[in-house]
Amino acid sequence: MLLLFSLPIGVLLGYMSGGRLSGIGKLHLRWLVLVLASLLLQLLVFPSLFETAIVPFATSAFHILSYALLLIWIACNAKIAPILGLGVGATFNFAVLFANGGYMPTSITALERAGYEATALILQQSGRYSNLVLMSPETRINFLGDILYVPEWIPFSAAFSIGDLLIALAIVWLIAKGMRIDAQGARRTA
Repeated sequence: MLLLFSLPIGVLLGYMSGGRLSGIGKLHLRWLVLVLASLLLQLLVFPSLFETAIVPFATSAFHILSYALLLIWIACNAKIAPILGLGVGATFNFAVLFANGGYMPTSITALERAGYEATALILQQSGRYSNLVLMSPETRINFLGDILYVPEWIPFSAAFSIGDLLIALAIVWLIAKGMRIDAQGARRTA
């Protein structure tokens, strides 16, 4: 849900710097189908739109695959500076997921403060829920797990990782940068 904040903030900063939405199309991002495939995989295996996952098997494998597709897309677009920032965040998330068998270690405190008490309870009782695993001394690279949170009183509150934060900031940067492409071209012709 953190990514939902990135879009309007990126557009706002783009407009504030004299940009136009039409500039985003001039970024020349290649292989966007990989991003769509990555998002689709995550929508299918995580109970985000529905109470249960649409594809309730091989969750960890599909989660790792979704990040692998995203990292391939980042490599294909690495000449665009914000994509490199996105790559750092995605690499952090991929590392912690891979180290924990495809699951994201999650802090109970972060979940509770984000207003996800029911998820926190399920995680405490079963140790795993969806793509989450209860953060403990047995989980690896915990500092890259879901330890941060948007408080529950803010719409779209969530627990999230440092990698998620870096991805969100890179998306803001990418949108603002893209919006300025068209504005810079318009200034040259005027």
